[in-house]
Amino acid sequence: MVVTRRNFMKNACLAGGTALMSSCSRADVSGGDSDGWQPAYARLEAEGKLAERIEQAQRKFEKCDLCPRRCGVNRQAGEKGFCNAPAKAMVFSHHPHFGEELPLVGRKGSGTIFFSNCNLRCVFCQNWPIAHEGRGRQVSDSALADMMLDLQRRGCVNINVVTPTHVMPNILSAVRIAYRKGLRLPICYNTGGYERVENIKLLDGIVDIYLPDLKFMDGRQSDRYAVRGAADYPQMAQAAILEMHRQVGTLVTDARGIALRGLMVRHLVMPNRVAGTQAFVKWVAEHLTTDTYVNIMSQYRVEHRAFEYEQIARAINSEEFVEAIDWAIQAGLTNLDERSVAQAQMHRRRLR
Repeated sequence: MVVTRRNFMKNACLAGGTALMSSCSRADVSGGDSDGWQPAYARLEAEGKLAERIEQAQRKFEKCDLCPRRCGVNRQAGEKGFCNAPAKAMVFSHHPHFGEELPLVGRKGSGTIFFSNCNLRCVFCQNWPIAHEGRGRQVSDSALADMMLDLQRRGCVNINVVTPTHVMPNILSAVRIAYRKGLRLPICYNTGGYERVENIKLLDGIVDIYLPDLKFMDGRQSDRYAVRGAADYPQMAQAAILEMHRQVGTLVTDARGIALRGLMVRHLVMPNRVAGTQAFVKWVAEHLTTDTYVNIMSQYRVEHRAFEYEQIARAINSEEFVEAIDWAIQAGLTNLDERSVAQAQMHRRRLR
């Protein structure tokens, strides 16, 4: 018998009992064969609206309000705000990435571009050399477009822009340049969630796949664990995710199971219930749809300055992760990330 990913997950679900099986028996929305499919930005360009949208975004550099911090600096004149980013995009790396959610990976990977700097800078950041220290190099929009085209040539199934908020205008400009040179992949907007709805609206008709974090449900926690505080994180992230869902809806895949369009939400389980996971799954069920693709992640580890904070100065344990998955099932969520479900099985065995 050939063991496919679907058969593996089916068997894992059956082994876990009825509750876990319900999380695996989700209704995949299939777009069928992706031949003839075009990314959203192709239509916007055909309508003559993409250039105007880029101009709107680039004007924001003159008094930067690309994120909720609204520093108001003139990045075009060389001023820098909280994120410490210049007007040109800074890129740490671009390459096929196989560690993302399975619908984003395919056989040849997600075409990931890691941008330097960050507008949130969590004290437990696992990519702190990139996000906090800003390691990377400045690139022109044209060079960024060439990176996108290189990833397409290498067989990647999307362009996955990681930590894009503070360089969103550069990304839009690069997408248009790349489209005119043959780019036809969906854009995956992979964000920490600290966004302004006004700016997410600028992405309507450009981004096909949104991949936001919803890190915290309590502003006291986000204020404590983000550099220089972000007490408004929950409300800003939730409002942005609602707008993302309005634009692209639930996840649509092709016949191979590769994501074409839709919302995928990430949530990292943290020690001592710091992230508010129970409130998170209830919010998704009540404000989005129960078939929203949700990745409840188990990979929290003590990184960067996390050891300075008692509540988060340890890894999560099996009880905490199983509890998180059980809350998701109880909330009625039916489209949980397959690897998260498999990991829950492993943690359940540890608890026996």
